[in-house]
Amino acid sequence: MVFGFDEGELKILLIERNEEPFKDWWALPGNIVGEDESLDQSASRILNELTGLTNIYMEQYYTFGDVNRHPQGRVVSIAYYALLRLGGEKSVKPLSTYAKQAYWRNVKDLPKLAFDHQKIFEKGLEKIKRRIKHQPIAFELLPEKFTLTQLQNVYEVILNKKLDKRNFRKKMLSFGVLRDLDEKQQGVSFRAATLYKFDKRKYAKLFGKEISF
Repeated sequence: MVFGFDEGELKILLIERNEEPFKDWWALPGNIVGEDESLDQSASRILNELTGLTNIYMEQYYTFGDVNRHPQGRVVSIAYYALLRLGGEKSVKPLSTYAKQAYWRNVKDLPKLAFDHQKIFEKGLEKIKRRIKHQPIAFELLPEKFTLTQLQNVYEVILNKKLDKRNFRKKMLSFGVLRDLDEKQQGVSFRAATLYKFDKRKYAKLFGKEISF
């Protein structure tokens, strides 16, 4: 399961299936693990075949194994999730005929999904909502240079709630992992805001403990 953030919207990557069962339905990218592959290798290969994406870091988050979850027999699914900055380089196109097309869809406007993929999606969204409160995953969804408003927007969209601007900025800056770039936004019609960058090295040195919001 691949999440992306674009223009204030959290999006999920779906494929349109080209095979039975659930032919022509929208679904999360997935397929059979290869006999000579590890789970991680299979996840990377399947994502590439169904979306064209490569070199995407993914993490396992849950195993789905209800008895009657697949109409053709017993299937156990190992679910992965990934977070991406969306842009032109993240355009998607299936390389396999297993999928007709791949498409980014707003998580608030999902079609009916094949199999139990709605459950898989909800579990994945729940996972990133928990993680964003304690780990710096929000930065995976932002450009390398970002404003504090953009950062707050990511948190608000994922957590689905408004955050106090003053308290949010004070807390984020207090962690000491944001580098002020001494640069301003370019090409905006409003007052240009300061740009920041997430300092991964400093985060690694500072935090044996978790960030908490």
